[in-house]
Amino acid sequence: MSDGIEIAKHFIKATEDILLTMACMKAKAGVPYVKKNLVAKGDVSAVVGVTGDRTGTISVSFPRACAVALVKGMLGDDIEDIIKDTQDAVGELTNMISGQTRAAMAGEGIVMQGSTPSVIMGDGHTISHASGKPVMAMPFATEHGEFTVEFCF
Repeated sequence: MSDGIEIAKHFIKATEDILLTMACMKAKAGVPYVKKNLVAKGDVSAVVGVTGDRTGTISVSFPRACAVALVKGMLGDDIEDIIKDTQDAVGELTNMISGQTRAAMAGEGIVMQGSTPSVIMGDGHTISHASGKPVMAMPFATEHGEFTVEFCF
């Protein structure tokens, strides 16, 4: 399973399953592509570093409106601090997507451990993936906007 497209399939399944389960948000995957720059495809991103059989990073980036819908889907009307709750929700979802994907890859003999997610917020922020390898990006569409999952091993 050395091909990025095969790995992308695990990310797509994990992302669709977790968003539906955790936030009642249906996400439809677009066509994966190799990213050409460091600019995040959203206003809030979480990044998880991975080590083991592969070393690199995993990130998930949401535009503001989609991130707020995500928080509402996860917490209902129990939002106390929208910025803190958004950071927590995006970090936790990224952690879950990373974990489910790494579990699927472990079933195929590629074992990796993940770090605690780091959350970055702000217009036009960048993500420096830890590996010098190409960054694979997977766009997803929801009724609240698009978001992107990226990985680089």
